[in-house]
Amino acid sequence: MQPYKTFVQILLVAGTAVMMTSCHHSDAKAKVKIPTPKKYALATVVKQPLATSLQLPGVLEAFEKVSIFPKVNGFIKTVAVDRGSHVHKGQLLLQLEAPEIMEQYLAAQSRYLQASALYAASKDNFERMLATSETPGTIAPHDLEMARAKMLADSALMNTEKSNLAAAQVMKGYLIVTAPFDGVITERNIHPGALVGPATKVDDKPMLMLEQEGRLRLVLQVPEILSAQLKEAAPVTFQVNALPGTTFRGAISRQAGTLSDRYRSEAVEIDVPNKDNSLKSGMYAEVTLPVDGSAKAVVVPGSAVVASTERKYVVVVKDHHAKWIDVQEGNHHNDSTEVFGDLHEGDQVIAVATDEIKEGAIIE
Repeated sequence: MQPYKTFVQILLVAGTAVMMTSCHHSDAKAKVKIPTPKKYALATVVKQPLATSLQLPGVLEAFEKVSIFPKVNGFIKTVAVDRGSHVHKGQLLLQLEAPEIMEQYLAAQSRYLQASALYAASKDNFERMLATSETPGTIAPHDLEMARAKMLADSALMNTEKSNLAAAQVMKGYLIVTAPFDGVITERNIHPGALVGPATKVDDKPMLMLEQEGRLRLVLQVPEILSAQLKEAAPVTFQVNALPGTTFRGAISRQAGTLSDRYRSEAVEIDVPNKDNSLKSGMYAEVTLPVDGSAKAVVVPGSAVVASTERKYVVVVKDHHAKWIDVQEGNHHNDSTEVFGDLHEGDQVIAVATDEIKEGAIIE
């Protein structure tokens, strides 16, 4: 009986253990909680261009700028200007001397005078023979034709020598260098007596540098995403570090119409009058530029855009569930941001979104 009693006790203990385990699992299942929807402030997506202003760095450049190099070989005879000289169009800047060029000019002039005299003589002879030939039997037709041919040959020779003289005169003209436009001499690298020429440039430095400072160009690079939003002749303002507290005004004068391969931006120029010479070429400026925004963009609160290391997105709420939508940002103005993506007017987004809001989360 004793073994039977022991066996019964073992069965009772085992049954009790099984019942306790079952109860434990039931209690565990009963403790599983259903996710509680979280509450977030929502914002409505608006479709409208977001006009704003953009601040970009720019640089002032001379409206016209030219490096003056020698066209012919020669010695510097006189230099009529120096660094800082204000000159007018056509004013003498410097003069070279080259005896061989003068000799070539004089020789060409002599050959032209000689050819011109020969042509005048042959022309006179032909006209006399032509007048005499009106009397029958006085001049043989062959002699008249030969006189005419001589006149035409002398005419061609004269025209050739005339062209040679004109070319020599052009070469002679290169010895006198004049200003191509009104401006200021900003660089001088030669002095009287120096030998200059196309093959004697030192470090590619010009003889003179001429810049127009009464009118400047303000050049800036506009990023690709904003270049299509610029208006022709849109007003701009800018400031320079050298004149703090002074605001200058202008308008967009021209756009490059193409993007730089290096910077992925478009060059924009503003013409700047500078009659008092208060601004200098080379100054850096901080430009405030108006942009109209993109008609294809939608607007959301700036805090609705989540920027992670991998992507930018907004959290859209559809059927009480969170959905991540990838976007690209455009203009910013106050607390609003232009975005481009699979968003539509009237969509609801979480106004203050963070990466802690998981996709698919239940939103109340």
